Amino acid sequence: MATPLSHPQRRPPLLRQAIKIRRRRVRDLQDPLAQTAQELEPPSHHLSPEERALLYEEALYSVLHRLGQPEPGHVRDASELLRYLQEAFHMEPEEHQQMLQQVQKLEKPIFCLKATVKQAKGILGKDVSALSFPSSPGFSDPYCLLGIEQGVGVQGGSPGSRHRQKAVVRYTIPEEQTHRTQVITQTLNPVWEETFILEFEDISNSSFHLDMWDMDTVESVRQKLGELTDLHGLRRIFKEARKDKGQDDFLGNVVVRLQDLRCREDQWYPLEPCTETYPDRGQCHLQFQLIHKRRAPAASRSQPSYTVHLHLLQQLVSHEVTRHQAGSTSWDGSLSPQAATILFLHATQKDLSDFHQSLAQWLAYSRLYQSLEFPSSCLLHPITSIEYQWIQGRLKGEQLDELTASFGKLLAYGLSLLRQFRSVFPLSVPDSPARLQSLLRVLVQMCKMKAFGELCPDSPPLPRLVTETLRTGTVQWFHLKQQHHQPMVQGMLEAGRALLSLVQDIIGDLHQCQHTWNKIFQNTLKIDLFSMAFLELQWLVAKRVQDHTAAVAGSPVSPEMGESLFQLYVSLKQLCQLDPGPAERDGVLALDGFHRWFQPAVPSWLQKTYSVALARVQRAVQMDELVPLNELTKHSTSAVDLSTCFAQISHTARQLDWPDPEEAFMITVKFVEDTCRLALVYCSLIKARARELSAGQKDQGQAANMLCVVVNDMEQLRLVIGKLPTQLAWEALEQRVGAVLEQGQLQHTLHAQLQGTLAGLGHEIRTGVRTLAKQLEVGIAKHIQKLVGLKESVLPEDPPDPALDLHAHRADGGGCLPAELPPGLQQAEDCTAESGDLLLRRGLRPATRSPAHRHLPAVPRSQALQRDLELQAASSRELIQKYFCNRIQQQVETASEELGAITVKASYRTSEQKLRVELLSASSLLPLDSNGSSDPFVQLTLEPRHEFPELAPRETQKHKKDLHPLFDETFEFLVPAEPCQRDGACLLLTVLDHDTLGADDLEGEAFLPLRSVPGLTGPEEPGEVPQTRLPLTYPALNGDPILQLLESRKGDREAQVFVRLRRQRAKQASQHAPRPGR
Repeated sequence: MATPLSHPQRRPPLLRQAIKIRRRRVRDLQDPLAQTAQELEPPSHHLSPEERALLYEEALYSVLHRLGQPEPGHVRDASELLRYLQEAFHMEPEEHQQMLQQVQKLEKPIFCLKATVKQAKGILGKDVSALSFPSSPGFSDPYCLLGIEQGVGVQGGSPGSRHRQKAVVRYTIPEEQTHRTQVITQTLNPVWEETFILEFEDISNSSFHLDMWDMDTVESVRQKLGELTDLHGLRRIFKEARKDKGQDDFLGNVVVRLQDLRCREDQWYPLEPCTETYPDRGQCHLQFQLIHKRRAPAASRSQPSYTVHLHLLQQLVSHEVTRHQAGSTSWDGSLSPQAATILFLHATQKDLSDFHQSLAQWLAYSRLYQSLEFPSSCLLHPITSIEYQWIQGRLKGEQLDELTASFGKLLAYGLSLLRQFRSVFPLSVPDSPARLQSLLRVLVQMCKMKAFGELCPDSPPLPRLVTETLRTGTVQWFHLKQQHHQPMVQGMLEAGRALLSLVQDIIGDLHQCQHTWNKIFQNTLKIDLFSMAFLELQWLVAKRVQDHTAAVAGSPVSPEMGESLFQLYVSLKQLCQLDPGPAERDGVLALDGFHRWFQPAVPSWLQKTYSVALARVQRAVQMDELVPLNELTKHSTSAVDLSTCFAQISHTARQLDWPDPEEAFMITVKFVEDTCRLALVYCSLIKARARELSAGQKDQGQAANMLCVVVNDMEQLRLVIGKLPTQLAWEALEQRVGAVLEQGQLQHTLHAQLQGTLAGLGHEIRTGVRTLAKQLEVGIAKHIQKLVGLKESVLPEDPPDPALDLHAHRADGGGCLPAELPPGLQQAEDCTAESGDLLLRRGLRPATRSPAHRHLPAVPRSQALQRDLELQAASSRELIQKYFCNRIQQQVETASEELGAITVKASYRTSEQKLRVELLSASSLLPLDSNGSSDPFVQLTLEPRHEFPELAPRETQKHKKDLHPLFDETFEFLVPAEPCQRDGACLLLTVLDHDTLGADDLEGEAFLPLRSVPGLTGPEEPGEVPQTRLPLTYPALNGDPILQLLESRKGDREAQVFVRLRRQRAKQASQHAPRPGR
């Protein structure tokens, strides 16, 4: 007779009766909450001393009466679990020992095996009929007999190693301890889903047995003969008739030792045969759980199992969190192996369902989350489990109230965190965005639950709750920031600075909302946090700024107050630039037209800008020693400071960017006036500084150098002034004021003022150049006379007097004057011409770059002098270009092939902008290796390098021991046609001998002018490309004047790199110069 599970009765040890539980009734009958309802737990997770003692006793009892093998990852040692419990409950050693002894004296529980016969598959078909075909397997009507055999353990290692015995359950286990499933008719894959609870005493010598049988019913001969169709069916009828009437057929059995089971098992077991006739008899799906009945601890006898497990879970999780915090680490939500083992043992022994375990986990974690710090993602698993298994009828009214309260409390707590998310989730902590997103996910998933919808039907939608919470939190955050910036001393200046700090904090917060927080709220709840925060904060800011500017307007604006107001104005412009747009708001902004509040302070801002710039210019000139900054920059420090002042004025104008067009025009006019005034003041100051430093200066060359620096400073100033239209955005201003001003007013006002200033600067520069020319005239004549007397026509690298090298002043990298004087300084050029007339009277020709002078008849020395001065005046890149022009000319004039020759085909395709080079072969190369041969390869580069900076050198394959290599390789260069048509543009073919250990040796060089390449001269694509044979050449062994001049320019890195490479090639050529008559 089965006993209801909710009212178990004690049975004699050997006559304990298992209880058969239908699967369809198990949820109602095994509910552990069917005991006296308990009151709702308070929000706090702390227990009273009495409750803690009872819970500790319960946990010790679960560990001491453990059943089954441990789960993977669980702790096997009981002493380790006991030590963990002592630590988790903060028990003293004496108290722990006392409690442990008390628990050991308690009565043992009734050990039970909860077995669920779920289904079977592939069993034998025992039933046949006359209609069955010979190949048909037939069906069976299976049922199972099951029970526990005690006192006789299964011998050996495996449950099936015992000798096969038919009908173990039917003939071995007493009938009152044998249980039977339903009969499933006409199937080979039966499904039972029936659960049984089987009691046992000693797990070490107890075995679970299950026999599967085919139910046979008694049929009359008349019925079977009515189904007869052939002789084969008749033979089967006679075979069936020989069996006993009603005798069932054995299908197989399953034997499992209980000590081999874990606390929970769920797997398929093979059905073992009793003979070798049919070894494969199918499989049976079984679930096992080792549970307790009649537990002795007071908590188990007085409280529902679910409540006890909830308290135990809270206690252990609280200990896990505090233990991690003590170690200065945060808990990640993973229980320790000890805690996981204890909770699993308790839930299994108390036969808690997965649903009630998830419910307990939710209640425990949701309470602890409100008082301890741990990741909210721990709440997602119980939410998912409850949602998957939710059936409202599985909970009593008190438990439903408890779950409802947990939903409400967590929602309220989550909203309180969102209200203060700026301080709760600061961006200074790296994982703050992830924590906020996890909290939002928990709230979203909770509000989507069927349980939440049924228990909290009147709750407003979560997005609306969060939006109102964020709006309230934004206002609260603003007031807290305002209190934080409240000045200690009450005054208008202090109040302005406090307001400026507040606005800057708001801008920073809005940037965080825009780039970080808004994405999180938008992705989870479709809430535009940034727009909402901007609209709230701009209204609060506008009210306070308007009050402040109104209070300041009644008194004169001091420089400090003007600076504070300007910074506040700039910050408000930055704030307005964050406006999300009209689509995200209704109506106008409170900050619209805020510039009108600052209008009285604009004159003080302009005056202070000019005063600061003027003071800086005066200080810069006073500290200037009128020496060039370096070899490449020929103006002095004051010119740099002046450029910085003008840049700061332009930056202030861009910051101001006054919205009203007419007033913006007047402000720009003021900025231009101040800038031009500063330029003229600087010219006066720098000339006075030059007179001050040159007074009493005996070295006239040093005085001339100072004058050169002054001229260069004024020229640098002229260039800076010329950029004013761009820096002050005159074009954009003209578009803005076009409808306000009269046509041409901008041109007549701003441009006329600028041109007047440029004309004044030009006059100052011309005056300086004239003065310099007069001082240098005599020195130049003496210097040129000395140059004419030299045997070599190359100018010395270091002239006797640097101030006398006037033309070097106009070369890139040498002298002090600009490389090219402006077109408006024609009078300065006239001064140079006057100096040249003086030289003509002395029988010499001036060194000038004008084309007319190049064709004048002159004596050879004068021509050499003119050529050398032209080289001195050329830039480094012009010299490099001139060098390659000379090498191309040398290539054209070379007919001898004593160094060898190279054959190429080159063409240019204009449609593809590709230069195609076919390197065919080389011949008659010099044997540079000791074995009388060479290992040649060719390096291809487009020169000069500054014309083709993006094209890397190419190389052919290396040919071993070959003086007549056949390369037959093609190279393509993606290059526009324009640089290929310039003077000096060429393809440099460098033939090298590869050396494994040392540097490669030079066989020779060939220069192919790109102008001559087919396809570059005309619009038509080249047809058949002819071969070009180029004799190899060596660089000049005695030095090149251009290389000597480039080498003297120490500060020009590009020149030094070029000279180093060409010197290296010349050195290689000198080592392998061919013998005469080769």
